[in-house]
Amino acid sequence: MERSKVGIMRALCDRQDPSTKEVDDLMIRRFLRARDMDIEKASALFLKYLAWKKTVLPKGHIPESEIANDLSHHKVCMQGHDKKGRPILVIVGNRHNPSKGNPEEFKRFVVYALEKICARMPRGEEKFRAIVDLQGWGYSNCDIRGYLAALSTLQDCYPERLDKLYFVRAPYIFMTAWKVIYPFVDTNTKKKIVFVENKKLTPTLLEDIDEAQLPDIYGGKMPLTPIQDSH
Repeated sequence: MERSKVGIMRALCDRQDPSTKEVDDLMIRRFLRARDMDIEKASALFLKYLAWKKTVLPKGHIPESEIANDLSHHKVCMQGHDKKGRPILVIVGNRHNPSKGNPEEFKRFVVYALEKICARMPRGEEKFRAIVDLQGWGYSNCDIRGYLAALSTLQDCYPERLDKLYFVRAPYIFMTAWKVIYPFVDTNTKKKIVFVENKKLTPTLLEDIDEAQLPDIYGGKMPLTPIQDSH
């Protein structure tokens, strides 16, 4: 049934945007799953994505020269894989300071990070894991507009790419920001989010990630590598 829905959706979308031909069945299936197999809703989301891609990714990637400021803060690191081979992103919340950045550059930076982690996936794997580290996060780091833009890019343009998102070392004041963001998180994404207690941090992460692949700041053996330096 899923396969036949993929075929129907491809034919529908191809009529409206011939660039549908360049996309594999797995991508169409991800958009279908994100809309609970509703062909009409999934097609609308997918066509919106194709239009977005032509505008935001005309070269097929985001040049690092366009996001130099965001890259210089080393706020996103990428290294290691979980036990199923899924790549891991580490987002360091207190290194993001909206007053020292540009909202449009930050949106491009989010796309750069998502493109890079998707390119890192081994054959046959469609998802990644993310750890959002909020140690030392304070009001100067709070960027509701930026967070919502990042969430919307993840949910609308990279559906069914996130496997699990761990919030770690979250200070109490972060929960005020989280209450504002939470209503914008779709139902499928909500199921993937876990707030990890400080005292259970290392054991929780070790359930899914081997010690050799776990960042050293969480008791593992892998040093954090800024995303632009990871290969």
